[in-house]
Amino acid sequence: MKDKPRYVQQIQRGGRMRWRYNPPQDAVDAGIVPRTYLSDRKETAFNEAERFNRTLDAWRDETMAETMEQKSVNDPVTVNQLILSYQKSLDYQKLKEETKKIYSYQLGLINLFELKGRMLGSYQINKLTQPMCQQVYESLCQRGIPFANRVLAAVRKVYSWGAKFGHVERNPWKDMDTYAEESRKVVWSHDHVQQYLQTAYSDFGTRSLGLIVHMAYEWAQRVGDMRELTWDSIDLANGKLNLIQSKRRAQVKIPISDDLLAVLRQQYDDFGWQTYVAPNVNAREANGFKPYSVYSLSHAARRLIKKAGLPAELRISDLRRTATTEMVEAGVGMAQIMSVTGHANPQSVKPYMKNTLTSATHACTLRSAHRQEVHIHD
Repeated sequence: MKDKPRYVQQIQRGGRMRWRYNPPQDAVDAGIVPRTYLSDRKETAFNEAERFNRTLDAWRDETMAETMEQKSVNDPVTVNQLILSYQKSLDYQKLKEETKKIYSYQLGLINLFELKGRMLGSYQINKLTQPMCQQVYESLCQRGIPFANRVLAAVRKVYSWGAKFGHVERNPWKDMDTYAEESRKVVWSHDHVQQYLQTAYSDFGTRSLGLIVHMAYEWAQRVGDMRELTWDSIDLANGKLNLIQSKRRAQVKIPISDDLLAVLRQQYDDFGWQTYVAPNVNAREANGFKPYSVYSLSHAARRLIKKAGLPAELRISDLRRTATTEMVEAGVGMAQIMSVTGHANPQSVKPYMKNTLTSATHACTLRSAHRQEVHIHD
């Protein structure tokens, strides 16, 4: 399925669904692109929007280059100014809205970080030294190494973008000493999953939270893809999932079990009139409901895990690992596992191949059966 272009909205008007192009106000004010309704035909509407976006992006690149060029001549660029310029760039605009929110939060932390009595955002970008950046990183690690590494990745991206305009002479964030994140190995038991689903499905308000977990577990998919799954990826008539994964754009086609299919059909009866399979019923928008955000899903799932009386160490992001580990323990071949998970490289699946009692028992059983078969023929 063709991805919906940026700034395209689906709006109900006059009893029918229309496609509308809703670009940023500054581009409209400058007369670069209009805010307008598009063709009623989806493919034509998307092509129109993509043409508008190419015009808008070219204008942004030209404007940004002029702004940064003037800045380099008249005044040194600060960290804050570099971040603001990046957030107006084509590189940033191409990101998914959820990714923009995450970057905005992370870069805001960098801007407001106090270093030697000054906000980091007020420092000139070429006056920051590696020891200063190392101090920032070490401080962020107090909130967790994974958190610090993600903030570091965001600010590195900004500096790399600034290097394209010649404003960054060196990137002090690049060759820092960082801490490796400990590989997470937690898996859910089947009973844990069932306990969670029983709790979630017992309340209409948390049904979507249950469905996201149900789909992620059964299909061994990332929770993020299930959070934003749309009905056009579900073939209810033939009981199949047709998904293009968001991370590497791998396409997977997976059968839907009878139990999950029954839940999906009920969900379609209640929510099939809007876009998302498992929407956040507390977040309405013009055409229905919004999907859960990364943060709202995480918080809501943690509350439900607690309500279900499950171990606090469990996270719903563990479900892809759990499902893949179960396939490994069941003796499913590597190629078949990859056809479900969407992995392109067997090396990516190897972390799931743990030495467990279930795996060892399965291996010994197969060996014993083979030995007996050979003995019979001998």
